[in-house]
Amino acid sequence: MAAIQKSLRIPIEVTREIEHLAEASGRDFSSMANELLAESVKMRRCPGVIFADGPSGRRARIAGTGLDVWEVIATYKSLDRGLERLRQAYHWLSDAHLRAALGYYTAYPQEIDRQIARNEAWTADQLAKRHPSLIVERR
Repeated sequence: MAAIQKSLRIPIEVTREIEHLAEASGRDFSSMANELLAESVKMRRCPGVIFADGPSGRRARIAGTGLDVWEVIATYKSLDRGLERLRQAYHWLSDAHLRAALGYYTAYPQEIDRQIARNEAWTADQLAKRHPSLIVERR
């Protein structure tokens, strides 16, 4: 991604928190600040979406649900993009939750499509090797 340099005054408290987050994750200040800024812009554009850490890194998540945006969109695509069928599949989610996921996908389709493709690429053998605790032995 192309970048430009800008001068920015950051309050001391915010600077300290970014430094703490960067240190805890083994990253530098600039990359942590850029991640936080990018996520903030995305959340401003797509109300109802937050970001959370997971096994595959930080991902867009529907606030208050525990569901990643890519999970809902993968279901949506498997249902031939039928909104009513999506409502039935996720009957416990509000329309606002579903709009948040669909809106995020509209704004950032490549990000979500990449996550869906990564998930679909897993095989049972890869899963067993990478996460052996998920495999239940049959006796």
